[in-house]
Amino acid sequence: MRDDPLVIDLVTRATAGDQGAWNEIVERYTQLVWSICGRYRLSREDIDDVGQSVWLLLVENIGRLREPAALPGWLARTTQHECLRALRAAQRQDRAGLPPEDQMPQDADAVMVEQEILVAERHATLRAALAELPRPCRELLSMLVSDQSHHYEDISAALGVPVGSIGPRRARCLERLRRSAHLAAIADGDPEGIEQTGGGR
Repeated sequence: MRDDPLVIDLVTRATAGDQGAWNEIVERYTQLVWSICGRYRLSREDIDDVGQSVWLLLVENIGRLREPAALPGWLARTTQHECLRALRAAQRQDRAGLPPEDQMPQDADAVMVEQEILVAERHATLRAALAELPRPCRELLSMLVSDQSHHYEDISAALGVPVGSIGPRRARCLERLRRSAHLAAIADGDPEGIEQTGGGR
């Protein structure tokens, strides 16, 4: 993984006891932990236990990270370890074997974890970049990328803007988003999920 200055800053501040940095780390990587747990088909209770264990282990070990930028990989490996621990505990109770996910070749597993880390990083970076935009841009882009389909007429009524101005406003907001320092940290630097949303409505 590349050296992300934001991750390095968060780890440095959290190590020094900055609660805001801790909160941001948890918000940024909770989805990564959940997505890995999902591969092991754990129960909701076990997922909660694994998540709690992962964050407690991070509290105990964050000062020992040799490379602060390695935090996402550390979280992924620790989550895998805790998932396997939970599965072994269940195995001792019901004498069942480990699921097929635990039998995956190491290389395939490593590729999947790398992809999950990248997705979590992109989502967190995009959220941070969106938070910096002026409120009108945040509202417009949020409606354009929401799971519920919004036609331009709906957006016009909700935001009180003419239908004909939505396309140009969208373009200006996306341009501001592209200039975000947060997105500059992403290798491809392109907020594709938003760029491809909202057209032709």
